[in-house]
Amino acid sequence: MKGFQELKVWQKAHELTLGVYEATAGFPRIEIYGLTSQLRRACSSIPANLAEGCGRVGSSEFRRFCSIAMGSASELEYHLLLAKDLKFIRPGDHERLSGQLTEVRRMLSALAESLRTSD
Repeated sequence: MKGFQELKVWQKAHELTLGVYEATAGFPRIEIYGLTSQLRRACSSIPANLAEGCGRVGSSEFRRFCSIAMGSASELEYHLLLAKDLKFIRPGDHERLSGQLTEVRRMLSALAESLRTSD
C-alpha cells in the first residue's frame, strides 16, 4: 500500500478541505462552534479517514475507512447547502466546492470498488 499523500483522491480531498477553511473564514463569529465547525470537521474527516485507512492492514479495512469518508462527504454536502441557504457562503464558492465534492465522491466510490475487487 502506498502512502496516503500519493492517492489522487486524498490530494483532491485535501484541496477541498483547504477551500472549505478559506470559505468559512468569513462566517459570522457566532457560528464558530456551529456551522463553521461542522463544515470543517466533516470536510477534514474525508482525507483523515483515507490517511487512517492507508495505515490499516488489508483492503477490507481500507474500504471501511473509504465508507466512513463517504459518509463525511454526504454530511459536508448538506452543510454546504445550509451555508448557501443561510447566505453565509457566496454562490460561486458553493458551486466550486460542491463541484470539488462531487469529484471526490466519485473518486471515493471508484477506490472502494477497486478495493472490493481486490479482496
